[in-house]
Amino acid sequence: MSNAVPWRRIGKGIAIALASLAGLILLLFVVLYITKGSFLKEPATSLASRMTGRTVMVGGDFQLYLDPHVRLRAENLSISNPPWVGKQAQGKNALFRAERLDASIRVLPLFVGDVKFRSLDLVRGNANLVRDRTGRASWDLGREETDKPFEMPEIAAARVVDSRVRYDDRKADMALDMRIGDVDVTDNALDQPLRARGTGRSHGLPFKIDATWRSQTGELTGGGRQKMTLEVDVAGSHVTVAGEVPGTTTLDGVEFRVASRGRTLAAPFSLIGVVVPDTRSYDVAGIARKDGDVWRVRNLKGRFGDSDIAGTLSVRTGERLKLEADLTSRKLDIIDVGPWIGYDPQRLDKQGGKGAITVEGGRPWLLPNATLATESLGTFDAEVRYRADSVDTGNVPINQLDLTLSLNHRLLRLDPVAIDLAGGRLTAYVNIDARQEQVVTDYDLRLSPVRLSRLLEPFGALADGTTGTLRGRLQLRGFGDTVRKSLGSSNGRIVLILPQGTLWVRNNELVELDIGGFLEAAISDDLKEPAEIRCGLIGFTVKDGQAVADPILIDTERAVIRGRGGFAFRDERLGLEIEADSKKPSLFSAQSPIGLQGYFAQPAINPISGELLARGGAGAALGVAATPFAAILAFLDIGEEEDTNCTPVLAGAHSAEVKAADKAAEADSAKEQRKAAKEAREDARKEAQEAQEKLDEQRREEKGDKK
Repeated sequence: MSNAVPWRRIGKGIAIALASLAGLILLLFVVLYITKGSFLKEPATSLASRMTGRTVMVGGDFQLYLDPHVRLRAENLSISNPPWVGKQAQGKNALFRAERLDASIRVLPLFVGDVKFRSLDLVRGNANLVRDRTGRASWDLGREETDKPFEMPEIAAARVVDSRVRYDDRKADMALDMRIGDVDVTDNALDQPLRARGTGRSHGLPFKIDATWRSQTGELTGGGRQKMTLEVDVAGSHVTVAGEVPGTTTLDGVEFRVASRGRTLAAPFSLIGVVVPDTRSYDVAGIARKDGDVWRVRNLKGRFGDSDIAGTLSVRTGERLKLEADLTSRKLDIIDVGPWIGYDPQRLDKQGGKGAITVEGGRPWLLPNATLATESLGTFDAEVRYRADSVDTGNVPINQLDLTLSLNHRLLRLDPVAIDLAGGRLTAYVNIDARQEQVVTDYDLRLSPVRLSRLLEPFGALADGTTGTLRGRLQLRGFGDTVRKSLGSSNGRIVLILPQGTLWVRNNELVELDIGGFLEAAISDDLKEPAEIRCGLIGFTVKDGQAVADPILIDTERAVIRGRGGFAFRDERLGLEIEADSKKPSLFSAQSPIGLQGYFAQPAINPISGELLARGGAGAALGVAATPFAAILAFLDIGEEEDTNCTPVLAGAHSAEVKAADKAAEADSAKEQRKAAKEAREDARKEAQEAQEKLDEQRREEKGDKK
């Protein structure tokens, strides 16, 4: 019993203390309510100035009390910007000014540092918000560096009269100047909608904005659902966002109808800080929803150019902007791909595929020369998956395009881009590193066996008589911020290989190219039956954008076809010469070599005269096979598949080329050079024929053993 008495006394003391505290709070509440807290003007502004490091002043009436929410009224209120802003904000050094501010603020969120307005009545307010390129933000009171753009506080309902907001975010390359509210509003009703109009720019593109909020309750205080409509016009595009919000700036969890149409998709993307190339005209719509710092768009449907588009998209606006998308097309028009690799969409719109060709310096150019926006790529990250059921090229059969794109701090990867091509698969891995002063691009394209019958069908190949396939690889590294510069400075290797098979092409297609006679002699009389291709190898070594044949060799039943020369990415010139060494000497007595000359955009196929060929001197020995065949196979990575039958032909060709080079080097006159070239071709023909005969004999013996 003696121990119970002290505890009772302690409990009674605590009860008295709590009652006294409650009484004091009630007294303070009553005093504040009666006086409206006007006596707190000086201590409140002084405390706010110390806490924020800014000068906070109230030049007129001041009220601060509970009712039970926090009520704040201030006339001639001003909050200064930090000194580094200077006169940037239209000559005004104030973060915020208002002739009158009357607000009702929720109490509980204040305990966690969150300000949520039940209502806001603002008359002739003026806000100047600035963030510089280093991330210093004038609105971030107490901490001036932030990775986030300005976000409006939650406001359930608002009445705004003749107010203005200027927003200059140099880190995000965004600026906005908005007028909010009517010039003359005489009561607290929201029968008339709250409206905001303004202009701005985003990543260099000017835009106009018009937003409207219409209350469903007709009352200012207490909030209530409001119909919100936002319309933006930017660079020939019109964007509409419409939905019903629970409060003027309360957007979380609300589903909005979003629609956009215009000249280029680059325009609406610029508004959210995402940089994409200019595209052809587009028209898309979907359902958008905000959850925290993520905007998600579902049921996205529409078109860009002549291609359909559907899928989902999300944008995370946290510390670093990130775009994620999963998109599909039933049919992708190849013309709509052009702008994404640097071609002018307006030229493509007007001229189709011919719009990819430009004339500069009096000559045609094909490779795109649009500059990669390296600075802008550093402002956001991305993960994009895109698939298309079919690609409309007009001629070449392409299906099942599958693209995976990632962007991480200026490192752009296409890993991979894959398509079904004529029964085979073309897979490309492209790595664009824009993190250094000079952009470095790595290209790795791999072609799995493609059926020539399907690939060449639009060009006259007959499916019944064509059994050959084609595989290859391109591996290059280039430097520069355009496709033209990158390929024009590239180094690497290009190889195409044709394993054993047949090819049957209609003669009339070849006559149009003026090479019918050449191929008739090289592969088959009058092309009346399938021609047997024992092996084919087309290889180029690329150095500083100059591709040199290494080697070009096609072995048919009747001849060995060789090539020399090459082409240049740098100036897009073609300089290839093709010549056939017959396995029957009489066939080519009157047949001239074929030259592929001109430019990528304007190629020319012409016979080459004997005199022109003779000028080549030591180069009369065509197709110097400097790269060992085993190295070529390793480069192609063909695995355990059957031999391509080129090994003996290459071996014979290589030894003949060495002999021819030695003989030509010793020759003094053009006549002697022509003689040396003729002897070299004859040696190559004999050695290749002997090598092939040995291979055929070995195979006949193998078949006999199996039987």
